[in-house]
Amino acid sequence: MSKVAVIYWSGTGNTENMANAIFSRLKEKNVEADLFEVRGFDISTLADYDGFAFGCPAMGSEELEEAEFEPMFESVENKLDNKPVVIFGSYEWNDGQWMLDWQERCKNDDINLAADGLAAYGNPEDDDIKACYNLADSLSSKL
Repeated sequence: MSKVAVIYWSGTGNTENMANAIFSRLKEKNVEADLFEVRGFDISTLADYDGFAFGCPAMGSEELEEAEFEPMFESVENKLDNKPVVIFGSYEWNDGQWMLDWQERCKNDDINLAADGLAAYGNPEDDDIKACYNLADSLSSKL
């Protein structure tokens, strides 16, 4: 059975809500999954997983959270061994440019994105939760 790590950072709970939706959908699809706040993920277990869902909201000037998420992502982005990955997060200002930048970074690093990045404005609404389910479906289909 394939195993997925859902790893996120959330300041207001919006990205956490998205992570929970992705996690629950993976479980519904009978995918073994673990859910981690970024500080709880042990990078030494990276090889134990067959796929990843990384979540981080837009922070500062349209960038990933700098204290915890960015250092973790930077340490793993070149060690994902072509395993399928999805990225997601929320934003509350500007136009979501951070997601486009993050997606481009992943492509430049030859990360195997299973789908385009998912950005939700503010607290995820019903349509955003459905999009989270679709993101989980895209990830599970690539395992």
